Amino acid sequence: MKRKIVVLANSAPEKDSLGKVVILTKQRYTYSVVDDIYFQCKTPLGVVIRTTKEYWERIITIKHPSIKKFSSKVKLALEEPDQVRKSKQDKRVHLYYKNVGKIWVCVIADHINSEEGYIITAYLTDRIKEGEKIYGKD
Repeated sequence: MKRKIVVLANSAPEKDSLGKVVILTKQRYTYSVVDDIYFQCKTPLGVVIRTTKEYWERIITIKHPSIKKFSSKVKLALEEPDQVRKSKQDKRVHLYYKNVGKIWVCVIADHINSEEGYIITAYLTDRIKEGEKIYGKD
């Protein structure tokens, strides 16, 4: 799916005069244009999490190549997580976990607001990290 989103940062989305979505931030005053939404998933928390093709390629080639063959599980971790935890350091950052045998797929997402967010990274782990559990089984 191709569309352009102008991202100016973190608050409620608005549309500019060209109909592009503009997201304003209080923390950063820079902007960038996001092309090519690669996928987006609605979480059980009601937040739509997205990533671009370019950023996903960066995750699977540079940051965490081992997650490449678990791409479908990344989407599943967002749509049907076993657990969701809120980061201890940043209240906007959420960790989505999906068990895949002896390991967990962990997707780290920034919730820009109560309706949307984006993937920071995704990786495999052998344990669930600390943080406030806000969704899921014990």
